Amino acid sequence: MAGSVNKVILIGNLGSDPEVRYLESGSAVAKFNIATTESYTNKSGERVDNTEWHRIELWEGLAKVAEKYLKKGNQVYIEGRIRTDSWTDKEGQQKTGVTIRANSMTLLGGPAGSGGGGESSGGSGYAQSSQPRANQAPRSSDPIPPSLAAGNDDDDLPF
Repeated sequence: MAGSVNKVILIGNLGSDPEVRYLESGSAVAKFNIATTESYTNKSGERVDNTEWHRIELWEGLAKVAEKYLKKGNQVYIEGRIRTDSWTDKEGQQKTGVTIRANSMTLLGGPAGSGGGGESSGGSGYAQSSQPRANQAPRSSDPIPPSLAAGNDDDDLPF
């Protein structure tokens, strides 16, 4: 394989409201944590939940969307890449942390289905999704194209 891939896909819930700051250049940066939970039943028949916390970082348009629409408890879909950052803390200790630098975000809803339904990617702003999902069956009110209507054998397909 010629090359490499650094891609992360997460669906989780915000642990707190996003912290948004603006740099001197005017660029917006939003940071927040999301929780993802894996559930399974152990050998004793007990349900076990393992929760992982992920630090998310959004820039520019996505940061502004997060500032306006994201709240603690919202469920979000995040696509991005893993970044490992190093810094020195106040005591002079060298620290390392993993951050997900998101390049796409979709608001899925809140803890009880509140909010949501919108999507944004690449910092292009917030937009309501009007596209049906790929696995969603067509509604009965959707018109059927004439080429798919029953009894229409008048097509140019060779089979």
